[in-house]
Amino acid sequence: MRFSVGYGAGMRWMLISVLCVAGCATLIAPPDDGPGVGTDDTAIAPSGAQRPLARPDQRPVVTEPEVSVGTLGRTVASLGNPAEPGLWLKTPLVRAERQARVYSAKTDKSVSVTLIPIEGPKTAGSRMSLAAMQALGVSPADLVEVDVFGA
Repeated sequence: MRFSVGYGAGMRWMLISVLCVAGCATLIAPPDDGPGVGTDDTAIAPSGAQRPLARPDQRPVVTEPEVSVGTLGRTVASLGNPAEPGLWLKTPLVRAERQARVYSAKTDKSVSVTLIPIEGPKTAGSRMSLAAMQALGVSPADLVEVDVFGA
């Protein structure tokens, strides 16, 4: 019985020493890559100890600016809410409400509308007001391909 207690105490000290050595390995500073730069997600503090770096902002970065004048894109529009008055196009081509012009090659007509942003990829379809569809000379039952130009 005494043998097992001694054996257990020895194993405990061995485990503690292994953990201490393993912990020391993470405290050793890596080669100097420049002031305050560590490996992976750590930085070297002036005292030499490592500390975690702040993670970069995870929000998507908009790389292409929105065009204010010129072609904003081409979209396929269906009839929006016919009870909603005005000349408008609800589209994912814009991020803010603005004035624009839409052109239908099918009828060779264009009309000035208010662009209203909706969620979705830029390749998603759009919804057009009944008045805008009538001004373009297209049937409200059709899907109409229009080019959108910034004003």
